[in-house]
Amino acid sequence: MTRASVPFMAMPSAAPLEMQVQDLACAPASRVATPPEKHAARWRIAVFVPALFATLSLMSGIYRWLSGAGMTGLEWALLLMIGATFVWAALSVSTVGIAIAGILAREEADKRAPKDVAPISAALLVPVYNEVPWDVFGNAAAMLDDLAARKGTHAYTLFILSDTSDTLIATQEWQAYQALRATAPFPVYYRRRASNTDKKVGNLVDWITGWGAAYEGMIVLDADSLMSGRAIERLTSELSADSDAGLIQSFPMLIGAETLFARLQQFSNIAYGWLLAEGLALWSRSEGNYWGHNAIIRTQAFAQSAGLPHLKGRGRDDLILSHDFVEAGLLRRAGWRVRFLPRVTGSFEETPATLIDYTLRDRRWCRGNLQHLRLLATRGLHPISRFHLFHGAVSYLLSPAWFLLLVIWALLGKDSETNVIRYFNEAHPLFPDWPPAMSHIDSAVFLVIMYAMLLTPKIAAAAIIACTPAATRVFGGRGPFLTAFVIEVLLSVAYAPVMMIQQTKAVLRATFTRTEPWAPQSRNAQQYPLATLFKFHWSETVIGLVLTAGLATGLVSMWLLPIAASLLLAVPLSALSAVNIARRAPHRLAINSPYTLREPAIVTRAIAARARIKLLLTAERPAA
Repeated sequence: MTRASVPFMAMPSAAPLEMQVQDLACAPASRVATPPEKHAARWRIAVFVPALFATLSLMSGIYRWLSGAGMTGLEWALLLMIGATFVWAALSVSTVGIAIAGILAREEADKRAPKDVAPISAALLVPVYNEVPWDVFGNAAAMLDDLAARKGTHAYTLFILSDTSDTLIATQEWQAYQALRATAPFPVYYRRRASNTDKKVGNLVDWITGWGAAYEGMIVLDADSLMSGRAIERLTSELSADSDAGLIQSFPMLIGAETLFARLQQFSNIAYGWLLAEGLALWSRSEGNYWGHNAIIRTQAFAQSAGLPHLKGRGRDDLILSHDFVEAGLLRRAGWRVRFLPRVTGSFEETPATLIDYTLRDRRWCRGNLQHLRLLATRGLHPISRFHLFHGAVSYLLSPAWFLLLVIWALLGKDSETNVIRYFNEAHPLFPDWPPAMSHIDSAVFLVIMYAMLLTPKIAAAAIIACTPAATRVFGGRGPFLTAFVIEVLLSVAYAPVMMIQQTKAVLRATFTRTEPWAPQSRNAQQYPLATLFKFHWSETVIGLVLTAGLATGLVSMWLLPIAASLLLAVPLSALSAVNIARRAPHRLAINSPYTLREPAIVTRAIAARARIKLLLTAERPAA
């Protein structure tokens, strides 16, 4: 089917731009020898060296604990798994450390562009696939109105790029487009492809090769993305001011959280994420990453440098699924800067409402991120870009690694615990009277130490907020903030083992199956039936029962008790995640964040626009 025969299409004159598919086995000539940014090396040393040193020190100490009576094969496996998992927690801690150091030293990786920049043309691209039309077009209307109110110097055009296969939804998209076009302060266009070829990647390639040459920059959004006019203007001005920038990524904050699980994600994103983002911006510099949305890209640079091939081999022809990391690496390979601006305010996205919805999305992300292992040998990638790819895969491989670590430690039983106690008695005079009989207490101490390391980034960020009156006020005060912090930490610890098992299953699915069913993300809260909960969480429940039996008979170390409890309670925890606490207790909510207490103006504008368009579309629903 040709473009002209695709139903529901209203596009400007063609402005084709060739999309050059990249050869991953041969590095292209870099457009310019970009010198390293000032201080980048020292921040990278400050992140990676302490993390590696801490990991080697821990492994050395545990080796001394375990080797009193000689090391068994299982103990060697335990030692290696501890090192493989601990180093990533240590990297998070050191990232937080340099963020704090950067704040104290007033070192900024997020410096504003000059006020007076040359105006450029930018396209706002919204790829959609069977999404709720009034949500998509309501967000679009709010962004355009907010942009118009700012009266900026840049020229903007909005494109709704539909791959929708559902005829009714497509009809509503067309009606919503016509309504938006009639009132929008900027040009608005709509294109529906005949087929969802190559998913989002193919959708964007189709736009670039058809109309991309007319726009210097493209702001890529997701169906649930929402950006204020100020944020869009900031990104556009940054691209105009920095001729070497190929991509500039904002830090999206979570909105629309009504359920318990969504509120936990939102609180974590706002309260802790900013500190990790500051550290990431400091050490990544021009070798930043791309998260696939809420970012501006230089269209010509992307077309020349980031065209993705299919992955071939062993009779397979695979689309690169987690394309964003790879595109960022290819842009940097060609000599373009990839920047991350964590302080761009007004960049938002939504989050899955329940544990099940989060897990279903995670399965798709897992399959794509594990593909990154096949891309590590890509020629010409910057070492930091290669690290981003590796980290993307490891973020999912850590779950089976943790699970394997727990299995090994459970199999080792209490003999190893006695060796640990002996080491403490000899090397730590603070605990001179700990006898081997207190191995259960010792195990609890090690559990606390392990969780403390994982929670250090949260604790550090929370401490900074708690000690800053202006920051605590936006969370409703120090008391409400600390209450929300404690609840978030406790529930995160409870959900962690369940998510570990689900991500382990996702890794196995990605390893042993070819495809993952794809459906639009569920963005509305829903309580799943008990039968669905049991079907989804039967594996955690069974593992929890096995661990509980092992604890009762003394075969399994007591330090696994909290993990066994979480797995045993997977079904009620999953049901709890879907509770709509915003509706039940809007004024007495214990998990508040700035965006639940004071809704951003752009969010209020989007909600009103959604309601208006929904009323229009449902009133004009065609007969079946």
